[in-house]
Amino acid sequence: MLGAKWIEIDLKAKIWTIPAARMKSGREHRVPLSKAALAVLQEMESLRQNDRVFPGDRRETLSDMALLMLLRRMNRSDLTAHGFRSTFRDWAAERTNFPSEVVEMALAHAVSDKVEAAYRRGDLFEKRRKLMDAWAAYCARPESPGQIISMRSMG
Repeated sequence: MLGAKWIEIDLKAKIWTIPAARMKSGREHRVPLSKAALAVLQEMESLRQNDRVFPGDRRETLSDMALLMLLRRMNRSDLTAHGFRSTFRDWAAERTNFPSEVVEMALAHAVSDKVEAAYRRGDLFEKRRKLMDAWAAYCARPESPGQIISMRSMG
């Protein structure tokens, strides 16, 4: 979401539409926004400086390094920003009953099977909305009050 622009965000419809030019696949990707995501966006809107949702100090937008530095300041050099995507994938596979194709579409992964890709026309948007709501609820719920559980300890 680092490169997100306000023009891509529809708060009323609860959708972030990433243009094809910014996607590896070269295809537009719609992201359903959970209540938690909307709360962050509404807070960012109140701090709005320019057309970027997350503006940088010296750059147009925050860099990947900004996230890495935040993790370091949190004494979490064992984590990476990309690791959050992996954590989401592991959670969805191990803790939910959402079909793999819904999860893969949420991650905007390309369908590797050419025949399947040729027949897949939809984007499973409403199913992905339920998935993102479940993920937001999971992220907001501590395993034990006041205790942070390392994802490494779950394996």
